[in-house]
Amino acid sequence: MNPAIQLPAKAPLLNARGWTAWLVALIVLCGLVPLLNLVIPADSAFHMSDFAVGLIAKIMCYAICALAMDLIWGYTGILSLGHGLFFALGGYAMGMYLMRQIGLDGNYKSELPDFMVFLDWKTLPWHWLLSGSFFSTLLLVVVAPGVVALVFGYFAFRSRIKGVYFSIITQALTFAAMLLFFRNETGFGGNNGFTDFKRILDIPIATPSMRMTLFVLTSLTLLGFFLLARWLVGSKYGRVLQAIRDAETRVMFSGYSPLGYKLSIWVLSAMMCGVAGALYVPQVGIINPSEMSPANSIEIAIWAAVGGRATLIGPILGAFIVNGAKSWLTVTYPEFWLYFLGALFIGVTLFLPDGVVGLWKKLRGASK
Repeated sequence: MNPAIQLPAKAPLLNARGWTAWLVALIVLCGLVPLLNLVIPADSAFHMSDFAVGLIAKIMCYAICALAMDLIWGYTGILSLGHGLFFALGGYAMGMYLMRQIGLDGNYKSELPDFMVFLDWKTLPWHWLLSGSFFSTLLLVVVAPGVVALVFGYFAFRSRIKGVYFSIITQALTFAAMLLFFRNETGFGGNNGFTDFKRILDIPIATPSMRMTLFVLTSLTLLGFFLLARWLVGSKYGRVLQAIRDAETRVMFSGYSPLGYKLSIWVLSAMMCGVAGALYVPQVGIINPSEMSPANSIEIAIWAAVGGRATLIGPILGAFIVNGAKSWLTVTYPEFWLYFLGALFIGVTLFLPDGVVGLWKKLRGASK
C-alpha cells in the first residue's frame, strides 16, 4: 500500500519581518502622517504639507490598482490593458454620489447637477437613482466594475482568448467606454466629468479632518488588500492560479477547470480597482473620461513590471517609484516625462525582468 502523500505545511500569512514591516507601515500612515500634518505647526521643519499628504494618498490609490494587476498578471499570467476602466467605474459611482451631495449649492441652485441643468435635463436618468444613498454607492463601487468584469471575462475566458489577443481586447474595451462616457447624453458629465464636490456624508469635504480621514481610509484599504492578496496567493486557490499561469493545459489535464479560477480572480481584481477609484475621486476632486484612456491602463501594467510581478509588494513599490518620478518630472522637465516612462519600461523589460524587488533579491544574494 502506497504511503499517503505528504503535502507541504501551509506557510504563515507573513513572517516576523513581514509583520513588523506591515505594522510599521500602519503606524506611519495612520499615526505619524496625521500627526505631522495636523498637529505639527506649518512653520516647523517636521510639518507635512497638504500637498504631500494628497500626493501620497493619490499614489496609494494607484498602488491598489497595481496590486490588483499583480493578482491577474503576476500570479495568473493574464495581462490586462483595461484596468483603468474598472478604476474609473468605481470613481464615477462615488462621483455621482458626491454630485448629489452638492444639493442646492450649485451654480443653478437646483437639485440636479449643474451639467444636467445646463443641458436642459428635467429629471435624473435611471442609472442615477441609487446615487443619493452613501451605502448604495458603496455597493455600486464594487458591483459596477464587478459586473462589467464578470460579463466580459466570462465570454473572453470561455472562448479561451489569451495572450496578446486578450490584452488588445481589454484595451479596446476601455477605449470604447471612454468614447461612451465622453457623450453628453449618457448623463456622466461628458468631457468635463464630475467636479466641484462639496460634501461627503453631509460633512464638508475640504476640511483638514475629512482630508486626513480619507487618507487613513486609503491607507487601511491598501494594507488590508495586501493581506487579502497575500492570503489568496498562499492558499490552494493561489497555487492553482500560478499553475494556470505556468501551464494551463496541464492544469486542465489534472482535472481543474481554469474558467472559474480565472474569472473569479479577474472579477476580484476589477473590484479592487473600483474601490481604488472611489477613494481617489473625493481626494483629487475630479473624475472624467480621461481616466479610462488606454494610456492609464498601460501605466498600471508598468507599475507592476517596474516593481516586480508576482511579489505583491513589488507593484506597490512600482506605483510609488513611477508616480513619484512623474510628480517631479512633470514639474521640472515636463517635456521629457513620456520619454522617461518609455525608457523605464524598456529598461525594466530588458535588464530587470523581475523588477526592483528582483534586483534587491539578487543584490542580497550576492552579498551573502
